[in-house]
Amino acid sequence: MFTGIVEELGEVTAVEKLNDSSRFRLRGPVVTEGAEHGDSIAVNGVCLTVVDLGDGEFTADVMAETLERSSLGALRPGSRVNLERPVAVGDRLGGHIVQGHVDATGTIVERKISDNWEVVKISLPASVARYVVEKGSITVDGVSLTVVDAGPDFFTVSLIPTTLALTTLGIKGPGDPVNLEVDVIAKYVERLLTPGSEAFPADGAGS
Repeated sequence: MFTGIVEELGEVTAVEKLNDSSRFRLRGPVVTEGAEHGDSIAVNGVCLTVVDLGDGEFTADVMAETLERSSLGALRPGSRVNLERPVAVGDRLGGHIVQGHVDATGTIVERKISDNWEVVKISLPASVARYVVEKGSITVDGVSLTVVDAGPDFFTVSLIPTTLALTTLGIKGPGDPVNLEVDVIAKYVERLLTPGSEAFPADGAGS
């Protein structure tokens, strides 16, 4: 479980293409400190498992499903990535509940620069648009953000200087893909309110 508060702007140092997956080597001295084999690290909002680490770098295997449903397949050596370690029980929840399970990819449509912030418009598929609401939470490339405006196929967010300086959202431009994870609570509410999808049998019996 993550919170969408990026700890480090890391870098892809190597990509090995396998038959039905890829192996990434990423540099992240902050997130690898104290990390062990089998730990989770979010890379641009995607929860990956550490399979090897050393000298401030870690290796993770990415299966075909993840490559197809996220923008990780477009990463190359030199690509910058947002990195975050899982939240520990008892830590502050600085952003919102983030699973590291990408729902869809969007595309940056435009950026409007102001004196102290930027407003970024991002497209999103209709399949997830219903979960995005004004002033709600959404994760973009692993960054917890508040939705400013929500449309049928887009939403906007405002980025403060800190977010622009410390995440990939400060260097991506129109046409660049981003990973999107909507608020998981909205998905559970929809599921519970959908006829025929009761969590338990009608008589209340358990398993």
